[in-house]
Amino acid sequence: MPLAPYASDPARTRGRRHAQPAAPTRSDYQRDRDRIVHSTAFRRLVYKTQVFLNHEGDLYRTRLTHSLEVAQLGRSIARTLGLDEDLVEAIALAHDLGHTPFGHAGQDALNDALREHGGFEHNLQSLRVVDALEQRYPDFDGLNLTFETREGILKHCSPSNARKLEAQEPGGVARRFIEGTQPSLEAQLTNLADEIAYNAHDIDDGVRSGLLSVEQMRAVPLFARFHDEALAEHPRLAGRRLLFEAIRRMLSQQMYDVMDATRARLERHAPQSADDVRRAPPLVCFSDAMRDESRQLKSFLMRHLYRHPQVMETTGRAKRVVHELVAAYLEQPAEMPADFAQRADLPRAVADYIAGMTDRFALREHARLTGAPAFEGLS
Repeated sequence: MPLAPYASDPARTRGRRHAQPAAPTRSDYQRDRDRIVHSTAFRRLVYKTQVFLNHEGDLYRTRLTHSLEVAQLGRSIARTLGLDEDLVEAIALAHDLGHTPFGHAGQDALNDALREHGGFEHNLQSLRVVDALEQRYPDFDGLNLTFETREGILKHCSPSNARKLEAQEPGGVARRFIEGTQPSLEAQLTNLADEIAYNAHDIDDGVRSGLLSVEQMRAVPLFARFHDEALAEHPRLAGRRLLFEAIRRMLSQQMYDVMDATRARLERHAPQSADDVRRAPPLVCFSDAMRDESRQLKSFLMRHLYRHPQVMETTGRAKRVVHELVAAYLEQPAEMPADFAQRADLPRAVADYIAGMTDRFALREHARLTGAPAFEGLS
């Protein structure tokens, strides 16, 4: 399918920070995707928490499988809307590269522990990974991705960090946070695909874990509608097959809703280029009704899964691990590899080192440095 006029055309990319000749057989966005897939940070995602810590089971989502699901959903919607699928996939695969071990608990703990040193933002860290921390090429640090991929990776950014980035890269990926403009449609789509993916797979993982039941989920109108619809068509369906069918139908309807609502906004605002998109209001969206139902689902998962006592106990221990790692490395930098220990900005080096850890490596390091395993039998 040809690209729509408002799509991000790789032939019109704003380019890379370090000029490189074009690849003979791949577009610039395909090349970005391939660099991300081959990066060290991408491989680490397989052992980084989504909701349940890596050691809690082999079948729960990790940051890697989550990123793959976001890429699949995003590409499916992008194809229908005439957007660049490769750019969507690149953003999706890279959007969590800067996430800490132990999911949001690790991120919150690292931000708290380093508050006096600028804190920690995982979206900003993902940009740091692809701009500086990956070391694969002889002439520059980072992966040297295109502006459009980097723009999509930086989904959120505080005003203070946006100003710092703008000073380093005038007119770069942080400018939109200062001017209040939008990113590309591909970036907007990946952001929404992220939400659709984690809501759906957290239901699956929550029920698999036993922390949620299908009966509880039926209190959520969005889930109940498709659960009842599946049961009406397949009266003998039960157990995980019924759960999967309800989630599949919910995912499909959310995707169709995004396609229809986004088409309506595109017709109303009529952008004729990717730059028109940046000057318009957000264009990739749910309908009002689906947005309300999605919010109800997120609120339910927050109350009954993310704040479940068992999850809170585990994440509390994980936060303690991160706090104690920060304290240990700040006091004894030599416990880190030399390329981190010898950096002038020690707090940021500590943040980079810990953020790059997998769950299990962080637990091993914590046990080595403190002698006190946070989770019995797992250090």
